[in-house]
Amino acid sequence: MGVFDALGDAYETVSYANDPASGLRCIIAVYSTALGPSLGGTRFWPFESEEAALRDVLRLSKAMAYKASAAGLNLGGGKAVVIGDSHTMKTPALLRAYGRAVERLGGAYITTADVGTTSADMDVIAEATTFVTGTTNGSGDPSPVTAYGVWHGMKAVAEQLWDDNSLSGKHVAVQGVGKVGGGVVRHLAEEGAQITIADIDPGCARDLARDVGAEVVAADEIASIPCDIFSPCALGAVVNDASLPAFKCRAIAGAANNQLERPEHGRALHEAGILYAPDYVINAGGLINVEDELHGYDTERAHAKAAAIGDRLRAVFARSNADGIPPSDAADALAEERIEAAASSR
Repeated sequence: MGVFDALGDAYETVSYANDPASGLRCIIAVYSTALGPSLGGTRFWPFESEEAALRDVLRLSKAMAYKASAAGLNLGGGKAVVIGDSHTMKTPALLRAYGRAVERLGGAYITTADVGTTSADMDVIAEATTFVTGTTNGSGDPSPVTAYGVWHGMKAVAEQLWDDNSLSGKHVAVQGVGKVGGGVVRHLAEEGAQITIADIDPGCARDLARDVGAEVVAADEIASIPCDIFSPCALGAVVNDASLPAFKCRAIAGAANNQLERPEHGRALHEAGILYAPDYVINAGGLINVEDELHGYDTERAHAKAAAIGDRLRAVFARSNADGIPPSDAADALAEERIEAAASSR
C-alpha cells in the first residue's frame, strides 16, 4: 500500500529516522522503484516544521522519478531531507546515523549530494551505507555535465524554432552564472551566440562577461530583455503570474529546477507562443552524472548520455505537436508512461 500525499499521489515508501545521540531527524521518500532503485539527493535544511519538510521531500522525490524516467535511466525517484541547519548541526556522527537510515531501506533509495550536503559528506555517509553516489572518489562535480546537457537541449530548442540546431548568432539571456550557468555561457560563447548575463553577484557576472564577451545587465532585468532564448540557471519559480507578461523571448530553456511556479504556467507559456524546455528534462545532466557512477564512472560515457538530452527534448516537442498540448504536459505524459509500463510488467 502506497503512502498518499495531499494531492493524491501514491508513494512507495516514506521513512522517518531519528537519532537523538547525533541530533538526526530526517525523512526519506521513495516515489517509485518501477524502473529501478530510486536515486536523489540529501537536502540538509532548517525547515520551519516537520510538515514543511514532508511536503518538500514528497514534491522532490516525485520530480526525481520524472527526471530519471524522461532521461531514459533505469532509476526510480527518491529524495531525503535532513531537518536542521547544516552549518551548525552537521557532524560525522549525524552523517553516519543518516547513512544507517539509508542502509535500512536495503537499496530502494540511493543518496547523493544536494543543498546543504557535499561530496565530502557523501564520503562520511559511505562509511555506513553502500547506497551512495557522488563521493569525492566517484563522479565528482556534476556541474560540467549538467551544463553540457543544457547546451545540447538548447540546440534542440533552436531546431524546433528555426529548423537549425545552431546557436550561432542567437541571442541567449542567462540568469545565474554560477557553476552550471557559467558552463552554459562558455558553451554558447564557443558556438558564437550573442549572450547577455546577470547574477546576484555582479562581480561574478562581470568576470565571466570579460572572458567571453557577454553583456551584463542587472539581476532584476534579465528575465524581461528581448532575446531568442531566456535561460534561467538560478532560482526556481521564475515563470509565475508576475513574470509571464514581461517575457520577450521565443523560448525558455535553462538549468534551474522547478521553473514553473504552478503547472498551469506551462500551459500559459504555450498559449503565449513561448517554447518551454521542461526543466527536469533539460537539466538531467547532474542525475546522469551520478547514475553513471553506479556502473564505474566514465566521464566520456556520462557526457554522451547528457548529449542525448537533445533527443529527449525532440521527443517531447514531437509529442507536444502531435497531441496539441504544452511541452510541460507532454514531458509529464512521456515520463508517466515509462514508469507505468515498468510497473505493470512487474
